[in-house]
Amino acid sequence: MSIFTKYTCGSLLLSLGLLTGCGEKFLEETPTDQVTDANFYKTTTDAIQATDAIYSELGKGGQYNYALWSIGDIGSDLSNTGGGGGGDGIEQQQLDRYGRIPSTNPLVSRLWGGCYVGIGRANIVLQKVPGMQIDPAIQQRSLGEASFLRAKYYFDLVRAFGDVPLLTTPPTTLAEVNIPRTPVAQVYAQIEKDLQEAFIKLPASYSGENLGRATKWAAAALLAKVYLTENKLGEAATQARLVISSSGKSMWDDYADNFKIANDYGKEALFEVGYISGRNEYTFDGLGFVGNEFFGPRGQGIVPQGGYGFNIPEPDFVAGYEAGDRRRDVTIWKPGDVYPDGRVQPATLPGSPNGYGVKKWFIGKVNTNVWDSGLNIPVIRLAEVYLILAEAAGPTTEGLEAINKVRRRAFGLPINSASARDLTASLSAQAFKEAVWRERKYELAFENDRWFDMKRTGELLKYRGVEPYNIVLPLPQSELDVNPGLKQNPGY
Repeated sequence: MSIFTKYTCGSLLLSLGLLTGCGEKFLEETPTDQVTDANFYKTTTDAIQATDAIYSELGKGGQYNYALWSIGDIGSDLSNTGGGGGGDGIEQQQLDRYGRIPSTNPLVSRLWGGCYVGIGRANIVLQKVPGMQIDPAIQQRSLGEASFLRAKYYFDLVRAFGDVPLLTTPPTTLAEVNIPRTPVAQVYAQIEKDLQEAFIKLPASYSGENLGRATKWAAAALLAKVYLTENKLGEAATQARLVISSSGKSMWDDYADNFKIANDYGKEALFEVGYISGRNEYTFDGLGFVGNEFFGPRGQGIVPQGGYGFNIPEPDFVAGYEAGDRRRDVTIWKPGDVYPDGRVQPATLPGSPNGYGVKKWFIGKVNTNVWDSGLNIPVIRLAEVYLILAEAAGPTTEGLEAINKVRRRAFGLPINSASARDLTASLSAQAFKEAVWRERKYELAFENDRWFDMKRTGELLKYRGVEPYNIVLPLPQSELDVNPGLKQNPGY
């Protein structure tokens, strides 16, 4: 059991008001049989549940259960929509084809909405918890978790949309909600501040039912990634070194061990979104991950509902694996691969003319439930921190060793020993940088980040059909309709 099994304990807190204090006084007497803003924030348990509610959005459709794999994978050079053809997955097809992605695209709307629900809940915790007379350790931890999660949600927003409204306190009037977009630099400054605060307040590790909560090392690792995104290479390297040297984390010898239910919250994980199975939930917003079903080879019957065959690896991506790279067979289904029941992957499949599929999140028929995978999704793991250090440090001894650790494991070699697969100092600074980008592509494939990487590195503008305005997504039309202070991104 972990914190993520208790998502629903705190999710009701949204009803306590992301908008607090506005409206008429409808009752003279305060109800005593309901959870309200006035009677809830009293105990240590209340603080824990309020904080748990912030986590709950991570596992839903506005984040890792729908929006981020659609944008991060299908919107990139990793994969195509797949599915049943025609209008199946039209929202993914719109991202896949680029051009004028409509502002009504539900994936865009869900990402925006999910992030702001999480931010709203974090803001309530950061406002309410400091004044509570509760266990000081839980008080400090809750504030650290809220800061970390708010930073995470804003990081997704600013990378996806550019300027976004920056809300750091619960609004009390509609005027405080309907604010204009805040410049990117100011949003990043708040993200950095939140992660620095989180690092100070959060513990180094957890055990038991608290596994999965953000640690100080999760905050430091995410801050390293934020700095890298801002091209603050010195700061990124400093944070990455700190995580590598002090977090106590280490890489699995076998790449595949990152993607096994038995290894959830394992030794390489710095922060994961936790899922649990057995709830028989046919929804993007339940406690299980949809990827086992959605990515399963279409119609092959090796997952509970037969497999929907979405998120199909592109041939160029598959062809880009180096000979001997063991990550390929962990990451993708290819023709001839043997299924658990002994049958083999066909040469072609509906939605996949080359017979490819995403295998990384496959768990098979663990039970007969629908969409109910319990395999966690990594937000950041130690291998990525090594690649952050490599890119930030450049082709120095330190940078080379960082990327080579990742490469050695990819080829099944001892991580800490020099090998024939190592990159060398003969690479120019630009060639080394591009080698790191390529390594990120194959190490982190289908971990929801490729579109963001392509945008950051400039590779997105070289991809088919991408226009300069596509480096950000359109703001949701539903938000533009209710907030006159918002202006649409150019080109949409």
